[in-house]
Amino acid sequence: MKTTYSLGLATLAAAVLTACSGGGDVATGPSIDLTNGRGTLVANPPAVLASFPAAADFAAALSASSSGRSLLAVAGAPKCGITFHYMEYNTVGGQNEATNATGGIMVPTGTDAACSGPRPVLLYSHGTTVEKGFNMASPSTSEAGLVAAMYAAQGWIVVTSNYAGYDASRLSYHPYLNGEQQSNDMIDALRAARKAFPKIGASDSGKLFLSGYSQGGYVSMATHKAMQNNYASEFKVTASGNMSGPYSLVKTFQTVFAGGVNAGGTVFTPMILTSWQKAYGNIYTSPSDVYEAAYATGIETLLPGTLTFNQLFTTGKLPTKLFASGALVTGDPSLDALFAAGVGTPNLIKQSWRQSVLGNPAHPAWVAAAKNDLLSWTPTRPVAMCMGAQDPTVFATNTSDMATYIASKGAGSLMTVMNVEDAATVGPTLAGAFAAAKAATAADPSAGATPAERVVGAYHGGLVPPFCNVAVRTYFQGVLAAGL
Repeated sequence: MKTTYSLGLATLAAAVLTACSGGGDVATGPSIDLTNGRGTLVANPPAVLASFPAAADFAAALSASSSGRSLLAVAGAPKCGITFHYMEYNTVGGQNEATNATGGIMVPTGTDAACSGPRPVLLYSHGTTVEKGFNMASPSTSEAGLVAAMYAAQGWIVVTSNYAGYDASRLSYHPYLNGEQQSNDMIDALRAARKAFPKIGASDSGKLFLSGYSQGGYVSMATHKAMQNNYASEFKVTASGNMSGPYSLVKTFQTVFAGGVNAGGTVFTPMILTSWQKAYGNIYTSPSDVYEAAYATGIETLLPGTLTFNQLFTTGKLPTKLFASGALVTGDPSLDALFAAGVGTPNLIKQSWRQSVLGNPAHPAWVAAAKNDLLSWTPTRPVAMCMGAQDPTVFATNTSDMATYIASKGAGSLMTVMNVEDAATVGPTLAGAFAAAKAATAADPSAGATPAERVVGAYHGGLVPPFCNVAVRTYFQGVLAAGL
């Protein structure tokens, strides 16, 4: 449903780290809270991983690499420096069991008026990664660099989570696309960050924005739903800007199991199944029921783990084919080529288990998909969704289905849909820049064997994210200007 976040435009080179300074906030050290209630901040103030005191420092670090310069061209010149804080906090797992997670707080600094005083807060949810050590508190992480350039460098306080099951979390699995757990996780990250704000120079204006990309788009939407429906007295959402998320989980699951395999499906499918198995305990009796023998052993602890996305395939831990046969045929040549690429041998999912799911509308997999489907709430605050219409990983129907549902509930006036392929929704400048980036990828022989393969490989994880972030940031700025 998502992709490993291999964002070429936002990767910060080693120069970023050499420009940073680490250390704690106070010489006497932080206060330690060892209670395990949700939202507890373990060490306050949280540690500083990196600091760029002025906008020029952050701009210089980005300018030291071609990818950083590309990011600057899309995000715009920084107004602020940034201090990157690393925090540990307490939350819950997929079974509501107590656990911990880690995350980051990016605080703008500098002399520009946008960098001090009460600032809007962005709670940002990251995209899928298979690497357990992923850390959104570090500017050398590509998605963290992207978010820093787009928001913190423009005067936003940014709060992020690495999610339970990643980094220093004690949870032995990641509750992937578990809407209840992942929204609780983000809520607890914000609770913890708010405890740190007075000690790290972060002044909250009371304007709270939610955003995320891919898996994170799903998580930000789920968090908006939870804050509105379950935590309205504690959190007042100003607006959310959700990007390329798999909101329509039932339909997505139906498409994939019918043979419409999305790009990266052999990574995302076991992440989903493991998550739901750990939470609900009834998706399968044993992994060997689901997976071919070559892959069943150890698959529940493989993701997230120590291997990169590419290493999962080059080491033979995962195949590129989800099913042995039965690709979905639509009559659309580009879709049919995509779906055919996900079917063949060696394959991951046993045909017998696939048929048991397809043949039983009451199968626990469908029950879990319905439980976590986000076509189930009506927003009362502004909601934007951004995507790329040709996304091979998270199908654009997720956004259109969510938009149709919201409109059917009478909340269409609160909704804005943006497609980076469509100048009518994002403006000619942004749409033109996206088209140019796509054309450059298609012409790059290092990106794949054919122009079509190059675009498919880069579309979700590399091409769409920076442009959707610009669109969402512009949308948020409009919400602020309108005083909504």
